[in-house]
Amino acid sequence: MSKLKGIQNVFLLIFQFYFSNTLFRLKKRSIFVEYLFDMIRFSAIEEKVMHLLWHKGKAFMKELIDDFGEPRPAKTTMATHLKRMTDKGYIAYYENGSKREYYPLIKKEAHSTNRVNKLVKDFFNDSAAQLASFCTTETNISTEELKKLRELIDQQIEKKKK
Repeated sequence: MSKLKGIQNVFLLIFQFYFSNTLFRLKKRSIFVEYLFDMIRFSAIEEKVMHLLWHKGKAFMKELIDDFGEPRPAKTTMATHLKRMTDKGYIAYYENGSKREYYPLIKKEAHSTNRVNKLVKDFFNDSAAQLASFCTTETNISTEELKKLRELIDQQIEKKKK
């Protein structure tokens, strides 16, 4: 049952991100920005580090390793990944004595929006309606969740009218 609830929460997040009026919506992006976002593909470790940094705001390498979960990466492995992520422009750091305090350069919302737009484009023929159809027919979404979706969609329709 918890797996189903997780699917429902993901569905709600997908709709919120896909229908939100952010600067990073697929239809509003320039070709250059689209190209840059398509280049960003986090590895599994990079994704985990980014989520930790988004959650914490900033962190030292030791904090990242401690919060990483099992299996924890070795210090040298984490140092290598942090250097690569810095070189790629995903993160930056402040010098604090001999230690570095890392912080994200990529906003979580921008990354999430990009991932959702890519999902819609790659798996649902660039159609939010197909995504909604899939999620409402292939999962056991409760009546309450469907009503929440309807409210979100109605809100976006009202915004578009203005």
